[in-house]
Amino acid sequence: MGKRFEPVIVSLLDTDLYKFTMMQEILHHQPETQAEYAFKCRNVPVLPLAALRDEIEAQLDALCTLRFSEVELAYLGGLRFIKSDFIDFLRLFQLQRKFIKVSVPELDPRGLEIRVAGPMVHCMLFEIFVLAIVNEVYFRQFDAAEALEIGRRNLAAKIDQLKLLAQQPARKHPFIFFEFGTRRRFSRAWHEEMVATLAEQGAPFMRGTSSVELARRYGLTPIGTMAHEYLQAFQSMGSRLRDFQRNALEHWVHEYRGDLGIALTDVVGMDAFLRDFDLYFCKLFDGLRHDSGDPFEWGEKALAHYEAMRIDANTKQLVFSDGLDFELAFALYHRFADRARVGFGIGTHLSNDCGQAPLQIVMKLVRCNGQAVAKVSDSSGKGMCEDVNFLNYLRDVFQIKTV
Repeated sequence: MGKRFEPVIVSLLDTDLYKFTMMQEILHHQPETQAEYAFKCRNVPVLPLAALRDEIEAQLDALCTLRFSEVELAYLGGLRFIKSDFIDFLRLFQLQRKFIKVSVPELDPRGLEIRVAGPMVHCMLFEIFVLAIVNEVYFRQFDAAEALEIGRRNLAAKIDQLKLLAQQPARKHPFIFFEFGTRRRFSRAWHEEMVATLAEQGAPFMRGTSSVELARRYGLTPIGTMAHEYLQAFQSMGSRLRDFQRNALEHWVHEYRGDLGIALTDVVGMDAFLRDFDLYFCKLFDGLRHDSGDPFEWGEKALAHYEAMRIDANTKQLVFSDGLDFELAFALYHRFADRARVGFGIGTHLSNDCGQAPLQIVMKLVRCNGQAVAKVSDSSGKGMCEDVNFLNYLRDVFQIKTV
């Protein structure tokens, strides 16, 4: 008798908020956009990913049968920045299996290749689901009881760290963090247990989660604005390449008109971003999000930029979200909390601190409207582009040094 099939994804809300916010903007302004995404594992897993192919295929089959329920749509529609026509679109929405392919690369028989290609509004939701599926199927090969015991013990220690922070002298701005762990979680069950525990014991520091479903179920604030794919897509859309960041930010402002005002800074690096983030955008956006490079250096650059624009950084927010644990978050807090509002998006350190080395997996946009697009990171190894000619051209246009 075969092993009982256990779906990893059981709700289409079990994803990060910014997938919906980006999807809405694309639907409203660039619905014809074609996109291609590629999976990448940045580290070497203990066990080969290739052995998981059949199970991942079955999980994708199950994923593509799901539809949004009326309860889920009512929750999404209750967010003031989500438009009624987008809810009508989601009411009819279903992920299409023909848009996603899984294979084992000839040159890497232990690895896994996953590609998604098709209309962007019909493909962009695959990313978080694919990453959660690969993670959970992979970690099911280890002892779950032992992992959960380690996870609970580590989580309790983190809550103790927060209690100690509460006893320290107050800074100008409070320490707040958000749970960002959906894509790299050990399992759906652990993710929910961890978020539920933090919702109860993490006050007043825990301010929300990127998971829309867990925010709905536990009365938390769903957190998220934009990801790299949104800005990358504008590298192929209707303007000079040099103007793609300004174009993307301008479209965002027109779509959300003051909501969702944290801008992502590292699609072509912080220096190139700040050259485009002029006084107009400084005033329109509530703050900036860090996702690569030295976070202390990034924070100082952000504060210097606001000062040069004669803007009080205490009215803005710096959100740090690159591989954080609480120790690093506390250090950043002590550096910047008297000079700006700060927030910390903590992912893997919360959702997959269960004793086994986490997978460093991503799924990035690599082509849009038939042409290559790129992410050029401030951290070595975090960039991604499949066309070296386009990458070199992008670096030249934005005066980017090799990292």
